[in-house]
Amino acid sequence: MLESLITSTNSGSVLSFWNAMIYAITSGILGLIISLTYTKTGNVSKNFARTLVVLPILVCVVMIAVNGNLGASVAVLGAFSLVRFRSLQGTSREIGFVFFDMTVGICCAIGQLALALVITVFVCILHLIFELTGFGVSKNDIKNLRITIPENLDYSNIFDDLFEQYTHEHKLVAVKTTNMGSMYELGYEVRLLDDRYEKNFIDEVRTRNGNLTVICGRCDKNELEEL
Repeated sequence: MLESLITSTNSGSVLSFWNAMIYAITSGILGLIISLTYTKTGNVSKNFARTLVVLPILVCVVMIAVNGNLGASVAVLGAFSLVRFRSLQGTSREIGFVFFDMTVGICCAIGQLALALVITVFVCILHLIFELTGFGVSKNDIKNLRITIPENLDYSNIFDDLFEQYTHEHKLVAVKTTNMGSMYELGYEVRLLDDRYEKNFIDEVRTRNGNLTVICGRCDKNELEEL
């Protein structure tokens, strides 16, 4: 019964149960390699890392099971659509790993184990190279700088010399009054020359603003990246 479910109607040949098991196990091993690469090359989600091991096995088995069966193919497509719309959108990196997993599972399902192995090794090496070289990573990220000053202090150029000393570039993006109008809060976007001297920069700003509040941090971004 099991062997009849995995009969290849396109080629007329019968895929034995044990061959199907070999394909599925191979896809699982390659999925484990992909998952390990994911955990070594960026932020890690425990559940997603485990899913990367299981997903190619499921794709491989589904491809084998629905081969040549139009009705089963439509049913599987509908099931995948439901999963898609009930899932949160991931980052571009996670979506890339999902397609990576599916590609390997499909290659295993059609018996191209060597091709699946080559693709896995090649793409995993690319990810490791990107991580080691910092490819695509900005060396000096833009930060938000908020400085509180007394209302009697002219903010137009009081920090210019410090910006020239510690930053690549700076831009005043917002000014608002605070504490019942007795103080100003200045909002800057700055790109530091060297993050190691961030404390020195803040300390010198504090000597200019009377030791009032100074906040320096990353610009707020949506955690879900867009493709």
